[in-house]
Amino acid sequence: MIFLATFFVLSALWPSALSVTRYSIEEEMESGSVVANLATDLGLEPGGLAQREVKLDIFHNKKYLDVNKKTGELYIVEKMDRENLCLAKTTCFLKLDVIIESPLRIFNIELGITDINDNAPHFRRDRVELDVSESATPGERFSLPNGVDPDVGKNTIKTYKLSVSEHFTIEIQTGSDGTQYVDLVLTKSLDREEKAVHNLILTAVDGGVPVRSGTANIIVRVQDTNDNPPQFDRQTYTINMTENSPIGSLVMKLNATDLDEGLHSEIVYSFTLYTSEKTQDVFALNSNTGELTVKGTIDYEDMKLYEMHIEATDKGTHPLLGQCKVVVHVTDMNDNYPEITIQSVKNTVDENIPVGSVIALVGVSDRDTGDNGNVSLSIHQHMPFILNKSSDRPLHYKLIVSEPLDRESVPEYDIILIVRDAGTPPLSDNETITVHLLDVNDNVPQFPLSFYTIRVEENNAPGALISSLSAFDPDLHENQYLVYFILEREIANTSMSMLFSINPENGNLYALKTFDYEIEKEFLFHIEARDSGSPPLSSNVTVHIIIVDQNDNAPVIVSPWRAHGSVVEEKIPRSTDKGSLVSKVIALDTDSVHNSRITYQFLQVTDATLFSLDQYNGEIRTMRMFSYRDPRHQRLVVVAKDNGQPALSATVTIKLSTVETAVKAYSDMTEVPLEYDIFSDLNLYLVIGLGSVSFLLLITILVTIVIKCQKPKPSKAAPPCRNSVISEGNSSIADSTLVSNDAYWYSMFLAETRKGKMVVRQPVPKGSRYIVSSLPRGTGLTDTSGSAASTLQLTPGQIVKQAECSVVLNLPPK
Repeated sequence: MIFLATFFVLSALWPSALSVTRYSIEEEMESGSVVANLATDLGLEPGGLAQREVKLDIFHNKKYLDVNKKTGELYIVEKMDRENLCLAKTTCFLKLDVIIESPLRIFNIELGITDINDNAPHFRRDRVELDVSESATPGERFSLPNGVDPDVGKNTIKTYKLSVSEHFTIEIQTGSDGTQYVDLVLTKSLDREEKAVHNLILTAVDGGVPVRSGTANIIVRVQDTNDNPPQFDRQTYTINMTENSPIGSLVMKLNATDLDEGLHSEIVYSFTLYTSEKTQDVFALNSNTGELTVKGTIDYEDMKLYEMHIEATDKGTHPLLGQCKVVVHVTDMNDNYPEITIQSVKNTVDENIPVGSVIALVGVSDRDTGDNGNVSLSIHQHMPFILNKSSDRPLHYKLIVSEPLDRESVPEYDIILIVRDAGTPPLSDNETITVHLLDVNDNVPQFPLSFYTIRVEENNAPGALISSLSAFDPDLHENQYLVYFILEREIANTSMSMLFSINPENGNLYALKTFDYEIEKEFLFHIEARDSGSPPLSSNVTVHIIIVDQNDNAPVIVSPWRAHGSVVEEKIPRSTDKGSLVSKVIALDTDSVHNSRITYQFLQVTDATLFSLDQYNGEIRTMRMFSYRDPRHQRLVVVAKDNGQPALSATVTIKLSTVETAVKAYSDMTEVPLEYDIFSDLNLYLVIGLGSVSFLLLITILVTIVIKCQKPKPSKAAPPCRNSVISEGNSSIADSTLVSNDAYWYSMFLAETRKGKMVVRQPVPKGSRYIVSSLPRGTGLTDTSGSAASTLQLTPGQIVKQAECSVVLNLPPK
């Protein structure tokens, strides 16, 4: 604002300062180019500008000109583009104010910028696509886009040019504002089939020096019109076909072409009215593909030549068509097939029909003559049948059974008879005779296995299903209906039917009672399967029932013996040495070997440092000597546990009392470890038998001696218990009385004398009780423990029998 105010003041003071100095330059002059000598033109001293400040206006935020203060020349600082400075104006002037101070002077400069041909013409769209119908008439016009040239005057676009084309040219028209417009003009009719696309180049040329130009691609697509009819490559086609050609066989494929495109080129084929209906019944024409195929039977004897007139029509708005003729010559061949006549047949026979039986009577024929009528008959594949030609009637055959038949192997036969003539090529026909075989009861029932092993756990529920034994009979109907039986067999006066039951319909086997492994370990019997044929057939199978043991018996402690719930009392001297045998716990388990394996362990013990227990043989020994601090009474609770799952157990409580008297230590007794199963079953029975006879004989002799030699002394009966019954081989046995509430001896103990010791072991039957009424004083037997498990001293020759407990006998050395 200050500058403008100063400018107006100075204009009033120095009107001559507002005169305009004009210059003219071309655009795009190089930087540093001199426009004029400003000092000379303004009447200034060139050397005087160095002491005076000269200012030039800035145009468009750029400083295009400047003044050399030494020479006073006005020169170009930056290139000037007329098109950018003046846009589309035909004339371009740059007005500047030159301000010189000391003293202040203002000069107006008007710089004219002239155009040079520095821009080539161009089109806003370099690709133009036009769709022109091939039916367009010459003279039709199509507008094209104009070119653009930012230059002015003679440098702008002067004319347009079109590439060489025999169908198109251009016409240029000038508008009222001088703008040129270009039209594309059709000069010759188009043919799409000849050329579908025309590629043209439109060029815009300016008037500058040098001349510049720009181009655009003109793509003319010729749109089709239906101006071409379909055409066949031949007017007449001749085809040779053999008669009896299969239906659907391809005769030929017609191919008509149409030069048009789209719907105008899509062709539909059809028979014309000149084609007979009979011919159309024999041949079919695919309207889309032009395939001519066999539709009916071609018979040379019926018609030797077929003539078809076919036309091809396009799908244009005004359809065009083309025509051709197809002639089919039929070639004769052996077209009469031989025939088979079934005169009689047995479709159902028994499977045991005799070999040589006639199944059917068959006749053959052929309407042809010569070799074409010479026929033969055969069976398609190997079967248990043959054909015999009749001697009195030619072309007649008998179908006969040649091998034994089996319904179970082949239930029915489809016998395919093939008749064939001797023509070229030979013709054949076939006929199938189906023969069904009736079943005969000729197969016995069959079990999958010949021997069944069935495991049944003891304590089973009565009526439980233990297995299913199903047999199979390949026969049919009543011949395959099976009934199952258990063949009667008695075991220990017990019938198998009281132990087991079988469902007669499905072979399910049931247990009728609860089995106990300790009593019954296995059963062996037979099961029979019988069909319902006439006569019935049957087979049997062996069944082995194995009773599987369960751990259902708890161990029974037989030594040391004690009444139920009572405590065993033992006395030992306090001077017992370390490692001495104090007592031995023996338990028996009637379960199987695995479940009856017994281990021993302390459940309670007064002093764990004083006694040890062998877990396998039950021996209780001292781990050290008694001291004065040890209590006089020791309480041991021993548990005997079997090996079953879950394990069962029994316990015994032993109360040990230490005494100062010289009681012979239990450990001093010479004792042989308990042995099991040292005899085989046969030897065991022999020993028991011999022992029983010897024992009865000895008892008889002793009783006789006592009656004759002594008067029986009344003896005080011992309390009922399961102790040993002892007898002696001398005359002092009169005081012994034997009482048994079961009225039978279960068995004898097995005894073995080894180094002066005798070890006795015998399982105890359930419910057995034996009572010792008294111990004779003269027998030499001594009760050293006072407990239920007695230790008796016995002289050689004494016999011991035990039930449900063990007795360790100390025999004095001989």
